Amino acid sequence: MSQSHTRVAEALKDEACPVTEVLDHVAGKWSIGILITAAHGPVRFTELERAIKGISRRMLTLNLRRLERDGLLVRTVHPTVPPKVEYSLTPMARELHASLTGLVGWAERHRPAIARARAAYDATARP
Repeated sequence: MSQSHTRVAEALKDEACPVTEVLDHVAGKWSIGILITAAHGPVRFTELERAIKGISRRMLTLNLRRLERDGLLVRTVHPTVPPKVEYSLTPMARELHASLTGLVGWAERHRPAIARARAAYDATARP
């Protein structure tokens, strides 16, 4: 392989890894719920915790940090006692929200068909 071909392949690999990483973060089990909930305006940690069923405080914290690091959330600390912390979407995340809303709508519309397909598959699957 030529040196120029190797450099191009390495550049593409370096570029693709962050994209895959971000998609993994965005498409994660909890991230979609966080982004959809935060789209309604600034939201506090406890509001997110109540809105996203089944998420632990630790998982919520980790996902919030990851989404903030990726530039999808802004964390604002208000100087009160106790401190008031709010999360809101960045313009980049607002653009993503439209796609997520479409994906969630698709899943809701096709949930019965997917359930039927699974049942049919399971009925004919070999042990």
